[in-house]
Amino acid sequence: MEEVQLQERYADPVPEALCIAPAAKVGDVSDAIDTPSLVLDLDAFEDNLRTMQVLAERHGVALRPHAKAHRCPEIALRQVALGAVGICCQKVTEAVPFVQAGLRDIHISNEIVGEPKLRLLAQLARKAHITVCADHAVALRALSAAMAGHGASVGVMVDVDVGQKRCGVQTPGEAVELAKLARALPGISFAGIQAYHGGLQHKRSLDQRQKACDKAARLVRRYVDALEQAGIACPVVTGGGTGTAVFDVASQLYTEIQSGTYAFMDTDYGGIDWGEALAFRHSLFLLGTVMSTPAADRAIMDFGLKSTSAESGAPRPVGWPGLRCVAVHDEHSILQADDAKNMPALGDKIRLIPGHCDPTFNLHDSVVALRGDRVEAIWAISARGLSR
Repeated sequence: MEEVQLQERYADPVPEALCIAPAAKVGDVSDAIDTPSLVLDLDAFEDNLRTMQVLAERHGVALRPHAKAHRCPEIALRQVALGAVGICCQKVTEAVPFVQAGLRDIHISNEIVGEPKLRLLAQLARKAHITVCADHAVALRALSAAMAGHGASVGVMVDVDVGQKRCGVQTPGEAVELAKLARALPGISFAGIQAYHGGLQHKRSLDQRQKACDKAARLVRRYVDALEQAGIACPVVTGGGTGTAVFDVASQLYTEIQSGTYAFMDTDYGGIDWGEALAFRHSLFLLGTVMSTPAADRAIMDFGLKSTSAESGAPRPVGWPGLRCVAVHDEHSILQADDAKNMPALGDKIRLIPGHCDPTFNLHDSVVALRGDRVEAIWAISARGLSR
């Protein structure tokens, strides 16, 4: 009886006066946006999309942007509308909002193990063209059984290790055997290979990245040659990323690249040597408010680790020379000024470039899209938190 009374007590709807208003509305000026909020400069964002699309098309390579960078269907739809062949997702659940939004060509750039994941994958495969990665015969047989059992089919990219030392088969011979198995089993087909090396993306020097990419490309060539010698066509070689894109498209090995961060940039990618071949603008910012000024050279912001990642470094203030973010706590971030004369005031709003865009997107329900100083749209980050 007591439990029923408690349920009734807390079942009352929240009074309208207590409802949380959205952080922004279309038409608002940027100063009216509540904080902390993730904001996107549409002009810079659209320039970045065009830059990467043109690079890929110039070399006859398909662009398959990685949606794990943003987890926002509206962004993916704009990339595809501009010419991308489809998108990548990293997890099965992550792909669901994109399929629901109308994306029909998705590569899940990861191994899929476990009955719940395989069951959901089969449901997605009946609505869209799906490819997945595999690097083990046991996983491949389970994938086949699940697809055949649910009346679905997926393409298989044999995952090959080209130096990342994460997932992927270790020898060309293993790749050939898995490709043969994928061609023989029901519910699946051999679609190509995935050759991704995330560590190369962040090498600081342009020359270092080029040499590392050349080494990885030689490994990729061994896998492609082994498949050809076995009489197995390899229609797709997918991989690459933002930091290595200029080398990936010129390698004449990759048929598609999986760049993701290029659309937004962050402090980590912003700190590498890009040379003259490629240039992207920072389009993604964390908007915060100064909530305390306890010292002449110190300001406390109203965001912390629940609004921005810090594993790749603290976010960097924009437009405030000599102002640095020196600490990120759960709910606060500390800005330190080299000169107290260049200090924001209580209530000032500051834009900061995230240290790493992918996990920062995952901390927000939406991104506020700005055209100049006005809110043009608010896009849901529908796949945030979907990590199974």
